[in-house]
Amino acid sequence: MQVKFLLASVIATGVLAGCTDREIILPGERLGVREVLQDPANADAAALENITLAANLPAATNNSAWPQSHVSPSVRTTHAALSDTLTPVWSTSIGQGDKRRARIITDPVVADGRVYTIDSAGRVSATSTSGEALWSYNLAPLRDDASQALAGGLAYDNGRLYVTSGFGTLTALDAASGQEIWTQRLQATATGAPTVFGGLVYVTAGDSTAWAIEVEDGRVRWQSDGLGDVDNVAGAAPPAVNNTHVVFAFGSGAVQGAFRQGGLRLWSADIVGARKGFAISLVDDITGYPVIDGATVYAGNHSGNVVALNVNSGERLWTAQHGAMDPVWAAGNSVYFVSDLNELVRLDATDGRQIWTVDLPGYEPVRRPQRRRDAAFANHGPVLAGGRLIVASSDGFLRSFDPASGDLVSQTEIRGGATTRPVVANGTLYVVSTNGVLHAYR
Repeated sequence: MQVKFLLASVIATGVLAGCTDREIILPGERLGVREVLQDPANADAAALENITLAANLPAATNNSAWPQSHVSPSVRTTHAALSDTLTPVWSTSIGQGDKRRARIITDPVVADGRVYTIDSAGRVSATSTSGEALWSYNLAPLRDDASQALAGGLAYDNGRLYVTSGFGTLTALDAASGQEIWTQRLQATATGAPTVFGGLVYVTAGDSTAWAIEVEDGRVRWQSDGLGDVDNVAGAAPPAVNNTHVVFAFGSGAVQGAFRQGGLRLWSADIVGARKGFAISLVDDITGYPVIDGATVYAGNHSGNVVALNVNSGERLWTAQHGAMDPVWAAGNSVYFVSDLNELVRLDATDGRQIWTVDLPGYEPVRRPQRRRDAAFANHGPVLAGGRLIVASSDGFLRSFDPASGDLVSQTEIRGGATTRPVVANGTLYVVSTNGVLHAYR
C-alpha cells in the first residue's frame, strides 16, 4: 500500500509540475481546417463583394398557366406578373404531408383553371383555382403500399396530365376527370418530372435511363442508357427540350444531349468537382436541373459546380464554383439559383462571374448549444415574378429579393414551411407546405 501511495504521489507531483510550464506558442499564420481544404477558387468567390447591377429584366407577363417544369423554353414564363405584396387568399389540404420516410417532392402545375399536386402518399389531386377539391388518383399499385416509394412529377399538355412515380410508371390521366388513359412501365423508379413536347413525353428512370414515349398510346419511341450512381437525392431532373434537342441529366453527374425525335446521342458532359471539407460533396447528383436558354444549357451538381454548355455541341462555356440545389433561373443576361451553401446567387450569364450572393436560412436551431446541428432548412426556387426573385423556405416564409442588388424586399408567412418550389399563374402564387397544404397568394 505504501509503495502504491508513493508511486501515486510521484505521478501527481509530475503532473502538477507539468502544469506550471508555460505553453509554447509557435509563430506563424493560423488557418482553419476548412480554409486549408477549400479550393482557391471557392475562397476567392467567398471573398468577393456584392455588386448592385441593373438586372435588365424582360417585361412581366400575365401567364394563364404553369403547365410543366420551367427547364424548357416552350413552357417557361421568364417573368410572371404578380402583385407587389403577397396576401394569402386560400389554402386547402392535398392529402398526407411530410413523414419520416415519405416526403412531398412534386412541384404543382397549373392549367385550365386547375392546380395539380401529389402528396407524400402518392395521391394526385386536382384543385380549382378557387380552392375547391375536384378529383384524386392513387399512384400506388393495388399490391403495393404507398409508403414503399416516393411520388414523381407532373406535366400538363393538351388536356392530359402526365405523372411519374417511384413505382416505375408513367401514367397519362384525363386532366378534367382524373381518369387513367394509359400507363407505361419504366423498369426503374421515376421520381423526376416528365417533359412533354411535340407528341412525346420525355422522362428519366432510375437516374440512368432516358425515355421518349408517345403521348397518344404510351408506346416507347426510343430509350438511351446513361450511368447510374448510388449517391442521389430524391427526384430526378426533368429533361429540357427545344425544337431540336433534348437534354437529360443522370445520377452519375453526366449531362447528355440528343436529337429529340430519334434519340441519337450528340454529346455528353460530366459535371465534376466538389467543395473539399464538406460532407455534401459526396453527393454528385445533378440537382441544378439542366435549363435551356437560347443556345445555352445551364446545369449544376449538388456538391459545388454550376456550368454553362453549348446546347448543340456540349462545349463548356464556363464553370462557377457553386453547387445548385434547384434549377437556375435565367433572365436579363443573369442566372439566379439557390446554392449548396444555402445562398441565393446571381451570376453573369455570359462568363459565370459572381455578381452577388445572399444568405438564406441555413441550419435549424438546436435547443442545446452543445448538440450537433444535423438538420437544415430547405430553400426552394427562385422564381422571377412581379419584378423580384421569390424563394420559398421550409422555415415558414416566402422571401422576395431585388434581382439587381439581392436585397431582401419582403417576406410572407407560410404555415408549415414550404416543401416545393413556388409557381405563378394568373397573378396567383401557389406553393405546397410540409403539412400537405396547398397555399394560394395574390
